[in-house]
Amino acid sequence: MTDKPLADRIALVTGASRGIGAATARALGAAGAHVVLTARTAGGLEEVEEAIYASGGSATIAPMDLTENESVARLAGAVGERWPALDLLVLNAASLGSLSAVPAIDFKEFAKVLTLNVTAQAAMLAAFDPLLKAAKQARVLGITSSVGRTPRAYWGTYGASKAAFENLLLSYGEEVRHISGVHVGVVDPGATRTKMRARAFPGRTRRR
Repeated sequence: MTDKPLADRIALVTGASRGIGAATARALGAAGAHVVLTARTAGGLEEVEEAIYASGGSATIAPMDLTENESVARLAGAVGERWPALDLLVLNAASLGSLSAVPAIDFKEFAKVLTLNVTAQAAMLAAFDPLLKAAKQARVLGITSSVGRTPRAYWGTYGASKAAFENLLLSYGEEVRHISGVHVGVVDPGATRTKMRARAFPGRTRRR
């Protein structure tokens, strides 16, 4: 058995500059995939790219704002010009927003969270659908949270966005499963030591 099970595969990870996205990208690179790294922070992407190359993998960085639909379309066009198919799409980028009671939600911020956590994900699926279908066995994985299925006080904004994201992604999975080799799933990593979790639980120690 090869130690590079994803050799010759092309993977794209959003929110890859830190946290779960960065760790996922490094793991995919170590498994042999060429990883396209996207996030708004170029410096963070460069660090992840260097780590992947240091472990013997390869990567391409694409700094961009997913909330700009034109940027998503340009990225899909650039990936399509270089590779005939996309084997793995990891939809990890997301925004927490502020934790607050539902009557106190800042609707301007709520709209921003929904734009990134839901609308931008729909744009990614639409833009990369042809490349995913061109792969023999493509995979689309969405990073989710338990609050998308189990409501929690003061988490309404983030929870609602994750519930919508899961429904959107799994609906896409139902649409493509009988007409292509694309398989779709959601992954809840649970409590993970990230900057987002530190914002949500500022009193928790790193060890906990």
